[in-house]
Amino acid sequence: MDKTDLRREAGQRTRDALLLAALERLAQRGQEGVTLREITQSAGANVAAVSYHFGSLKVLCDAAIEHALERYLDAQIQALDALARNATLGELAEAFARPMMSALTTGGRELAVMRTVARVGIDPPEGWERLAGKFEQARRHAVRVLAANLPEVGEQELIFRTRCAAGMLNWLALAPIGAELAADSAERVERMLIPVVAGAFRGDPAGA
Repeated sequence: MDKTDLRREAGQRTRDALLLAALERLAQRGQEGVTLREITQSAGANVAAVSYHFGSLKVLCDAAIEHALERYLDAQIQALDALARNATLGELAEAFARPMMSALTTGGRELAVMRTVARVGIDPPEGWERLAGKFEQARRHAVRVLAANLPEVGEQELIFRTRCAAGMLNWLALAPIGAELAADSAERVERMLIPVVAGAFRGDPAGA
């Protein structure tokens, strides 16, 4: 490996370390509580590295949040894509909620990161149009299974239910109950949460 490759690898490690440090601080304090000094100290980098890789603290923070949100969407899409066309609403609910359930039961940094993702996932900032396709892909996978289970319900209403379910999961991450769930076992969280998400998809309490 020549010196150019070594420099490139070192630069990528520094960039990754800055992203992780930024995301951890964002999860703990939100964007208003993040300082450049704390991020660079945590990442073992200097201010010049932030300028070189991102240009500014704001761009770094935006990139960190976008990276985490994209990772969440990829995990959700992968779980939904694996569903059979004849999957049940319970199976759909489990796949749809799996990334959030993982964060809730893991707690700690994973849950803190998911709180940051939840804040922006509800209403992505301007400039994040490239993620619109992934939001749509996840929604499309969910609606495919919903339509098979609920043929009498129109597509727009199914999309509405999917968005409501997503909003509920975001709320769980942000509300105090999210931290409470971190103390429960994964089995208990799944047993409590999946029927609630399935009920949101079903849209009929009498049919629960």
